[in-house]
Amino acid sequence: MRYKVYVDGQEGTTGLRLFDYLTARSDVELLRIDPEKRKDPIERARLLNDSDVAFLCLPDSASREAVSLVDNENTCLIDASTAFRVSDDWVYGLPELAPDQRTMIRESKRIANVGCHASAFILLVRPLIDAGLLPRNYPVSAFSQTGYSGGGKSMIAAYEQEKSGQMMAPRAYALGLDHKHLPEMHKYTGLDQPPVFIPSVGPFLKGLAVSVPLQLASLPSNVTVEHLHQVLSERYRDERLVRVMPLDNHADLDAGFFDPRGSNETDRVDLFVFGSGGQCCLVSRLDNLGKGAAGAAVQNMNVHLGIEETLGLLAG
Repeated sequence: MRYKVYVDGQEGTTGLRLFDYLTARSDVELLRIDPEKRKDPIERARLLNDSDVAFLCLPDSASREAVSLVDNENTCLIDASTAFRVSDDWVYGLPELAPDQRTMIRESKRIANVGCHASAFILLVRPLIDAGLLPRNYPVSAFSQTGYSGGGKSMIAAYEQEKSGQMMAPRAYALGLDHKHLPEMHKYTGLDQPPVFIPSVGPFLKGLAVSVPLQLASLPSNVTVEHLHQVLSERYRDERLVRVMPLDNHADLDAGFFDPRGSNETDRVDLFVFGSGGQCCLVSRLDNLGKGAAGAAVQNMNVHLGIEETLGLLAG
């Protein structure tokens, strides 16, 4: 069986990456829009409604418009924007979130693809909250390093034209503490309040690492780094796209330095636990264009269609 698939917003970073995944698949028939009609609502509506699965790789407002064009109840929409990620009418597209998440994705026609920072953060924190090792009222802070591809075409062009100057150093942003991924980071971890989240962009194309520091004395009695590592290991034991690395895995460091690009060219998340002297640092690493965006969208499509979940993906 071949599935009809349309990418609305195929010229953007995520849309182009989706084409890389989908054009290699024999079970997918890609529907394409004439470039001159890519903003024509009538032609977009035709393609959206002809699809078994349609990916929306659009700004929030344009995604909402695209949804309004769909009246075919059999068309599954997978939206890559932030427009619907905390909507109760949409299923959150993170299959590893909870035991029943895959069933919800399979049965829904409205799937909100997870954000890149949010995916890394939630996969790291949610199991510890579920296990009672991390209190819901813990004042969580998180720090992220990401490549410049996360900023889309304009940021990619700016970085690739820059050979020296301020762009060659890591640059923190969203210092108003209102990053657009915060609502999903809050909702899907179960924290009582959103984390204090400080992302930064570096002079490399892609790769992302989210770090969460913890004071063990502020956790429930006798919680150790070994407990934290054990919970993560047990939670993801059977997951093909989540890998929990050995405790204090310094062998994966480069002369003591952590490389946020270490999971690039895979659709895998690598989770790390480092600890010393009553303190702990949790780290989650992924390819922000893979498991953080287009790879996650393809995984959600596979789950929804009931086919092999990692078909077309790189588990690494």
